[in-house]
Amino acid sequence: MNTNKNKWLIPIAFTNIYVIWGITFLAISFGLNGFPPFILSGFRFLGAGILMMGYLLVKGEKPNSAISWRKNSITGILILTGGTGLVAWGEQYVTASEAAIAIATGPFWFIAIDKKNWSYYFSDKFIPLGLIIGFVGLILFLNGSVSSSNLQAELANSSIRIIAFIVLALSSVAWVLGSLYSKKNPAGHSTFMNIAQQLITAGIASFLIAFFRNEWTGFSIVKVPLSAWLGLFFLIFFGSIIAYLSYIWLLSVKPAALVSTHTYINPIVTVIAGWIVADQTINTNQFYGLIIILAGVLLTNVTKYFKLSKRSKVKIRRMIRHVNRNSRPYQPI
Repeated sequence: MNTNKNKWLIPIAFTNIYVIWGITFLAISFGLNGFPPFILSGFRFLGAGILMMGYLLVKGEKPNSAISWRKNSITGILILTGGTGLVAWGEQYVTASEAAIAIATGPFWFIAIDKKNWSYYFSDKFIPLGLIIGFVGLILFLNGSVSSSNLQAELANSSIRIIAFIVLALSSVAWVLGSLYSKKNPAGHSTFMNIAQQLITAGIASFLIAFFRNEWTGFSIVKVPLSAWLGLFFLIFFGSIIAYLSYIWLLSVKPAALVSTHTYINPIVTVIAGWIVADQTINTNQFYGLIIILAGVLLTNVTKYFKLSKRSKVKIRRMIRHVNRNSRPYQPI
């Protein structure tokens, strides 16, 4: 795709990952009103994957590489079934806003798990400082979440909420493991075909987990309310197709450090959308925890942004020198 001819797509793609992925947490909470968590994830991923696969098959692309299927299966199960499916499970016991804020700690887990690059990470003074600040923010946020009086009134045992936050942390770990595996073991198909295979295998894995958790027992699809169907529709078409494709395309045309800014925006969008649509609120400690977490995430990436800015300035200087060398001197008439 010629990025010079499609520059207008860049702000649209950023808007997609900023807004859609922020609203996705709320859509999950609506879907859970009628679907058990892994059945919801199964329909979401399998539905999106089949739609994408059908489109690619019509175009003539063949998913005939067993090695690519294996690699995409591992990536899809880790990132989607583990990374996103566990979010759906966690949102049974925490609000969409709380889940989004907990997931905002993802960059910290990426640094912690990516042991190969520890020497680089910890040679930058801002990264360990950001990790410490983000951890303090997470503790403050969790303290505000567990001690929230209005939610304790709704839940008979607040310990399940602690477990839910632990599961949300594990979902971030699964996402990071899948991302690192995908980076080190790229599949051979096109980007679209890789995503379709990841979605399909993640959907099948989610349905299998639902079977072993007995989620199908007592579940009746005819009893699912309209609000849950609308939530599932949003997750399939917007969360798993439009936003995910926008994310992958942006990574191909923009620096990863710039694309990763969605980490800061998604929780804010979720909090605002939850307040407007579902009357969800966060208390003072949770709000301060959110601000501190985002500040920590920003610090872990500040050097990347600084380097990005320096590269941009170098490019501008080169362009100016090029123009000066090739321009004709001014001759008054």
